[in-house]
Amino acid sequence: MRTLGLDIGTTSISAVVCEDNSVIASRTIDNDSNLQGEEWESLQDAEKILALSCELLTSLFAEFPTISGIGVTGQMHGILYLDAKGDPLSPLINWKDGRGDLLADDQKTWAQDLSRQTGYQLSTGYGVLTHYVNEKKGWVPQGAKVFCTIGDYIAMKLAGRKSPQIHPTNAASLGLLDLQKGSFDRLALKKAGLAPDLFPEVSEEGFLGRTENGTTVVQSIGDNQASFLGATEGVKDSLLINIGTGSQISIYSPHYVEISGLETRPYVDGGWLLVGAALSGGLSFALLERFFRQSVKMVTGEEKNCYGPMMEAMEDISPRSLKNAPVISPLFYGTRQDPTLTASITDLHPDNFTPQHLIIGMMKGMSHELYQMFEGYLDQDAKRPEHLIGSGNGLRRNPYLVRIIEEEFGGSLHLSGQTEEAAYGAALYTSSFTGDAIDRNR
Repeated sequence: MRTLGLDIGTTSISAVVCEDNSVIASRTIDNDSNLQGEEWESLQDAEKILALSCELLTSLFAEFPTISGIGVTGQMHGILYLDAKGDPLSPLINWKDGRGDLLADDQKTWAQDLSRQTGYQLSTGYGVLTHYVNEKKGWVPQGAKVFCTIGDYIAMKLAGRKSPQIHPTNAASLGLLDLQKGSFDRLALKKAGLAPDLFPEVSEEGFLGRTENGTTVVQSIGDNQASFLGATEGVKDSLLINIGTGSQISIYSPHYVEISGLETRPYVDGGWLLVGAALSGGLSFALLERFFRQSVKMVTGEEKNCYGPMMEAMEDISPRSLKNAPVISPLFYGTRQDPTLTASITDLHPDNFTPQHLIIGMMKGMSHELYQMFEGYLDQDAKRPEHLIGSGNGLRRNPYLVRIIEEEFGGSLHLSGQTEEAAYGAALYTSSFTGDAIDRNR
């Protein structure tokens, strides 16, 4: 039995074909759908994304005509508006959009305004906040019948539907979802003056429809949940550490719990993921590389990529250097709870004010920010996950960061065997609806 997983990323679109839950083909293309807008806008052409996705699927179906099911995942938080026929009336306003940080008045931003009214903590880029600003500004397109995520739009079109049916994993990413009821919070909507008419139907049904050639299409699921399923290959007793541009930890819980510093997100099997997300993550290391790059240019007049030399500088690392590094708190973009926080460096002295020590300090700071979130989980007398799994290029390309994380988290970090974890997770999720399910109770 073959299934296909499609991942609609912000900069790329990836797909994998699985047979007996093993990847037999993988393709990635650029998502060059960006549109120009205001300085604070982040817009993409939804119809172009659909066309690119269909081209990718067509090429894979030509090579593997017996694919029985298609699963979709992709960038969360963003929304686009659809008309009664299911066609876009707006671009995709994606997760990087900044309209929520525009001022509602002299005292507060739109994000602060909606958060205060509803009691939900919402950041700019969250779909419901985007919709709230659009309502207040008169920017909702005329004739709009519903909004949804880009993954829901793609899945809907593949299934031949005219309206989306959104899975809780995507609905939660938009904001104002009553997690335990699995529906948007009507009281919160009323407080914000938002009519429920344009909000999509939330369902855990899974099966969405069929393509013209009869292939099963299932609901789009959140990329965090798809990545967890793909990276762990269904092993729930896992702590997943992902470091890319951002970074996060994800832990499975069979029961709904609330833990300070962690988000509780719906999972694909009725359980939950506890997620701690750092806003800088791997970008912290990129900022340090930029500092070295600028230093080299200042001295030599030439701009050179410094990632290679940074890794070479770590080859002679000593235990004393690890212990003697300055303490770096890499909160360059604050935290989700407090975006006003800033980064800092302490415990600097003449012996450790060196490039190598700064590299070590930055990596230890990246690790420690995630470990502090994990400590919040352990403080609840929770069982320590048996498996420590890593994903993302920030780990795959940096064995020294892997070593630092292993030391702090107290275990051997197994790097996921899949480079396209989200697409793979979408394919595995699809297998549940095509008779080729994996054992997710391991």
